[in-house]
Amino acid sequence: MLAIAKITTKGQTTIPQHVRAALQVVAGDTIAREVGIDGAATVRRVQPIDLEYMLAVESTLSEWSGPADDEAYRDL
Repeated sequence: MLAIAKITTKGQTTIPQHVRAALQVVAGDTIAREVGIDGAATVRRVQPIDLEYMLAVESTLSEWSGPADDEAYRDL
């Protein structure tokens, strides 16, 4: 499905209704845009992060929490 939209002077655009419906997004949802080396762009819906779950998982990862790990992964 092709959707054409103009870009405003602020770099904004409107996502057409049929595209929002296909992506199953509504106001407040998050989307990701990815541009390939060929210039083709894709847009997808991003699932919200379940912060409570992530904090629970984090508490189980203490084996990777030490000075050597901090040093090894500092620049990531």
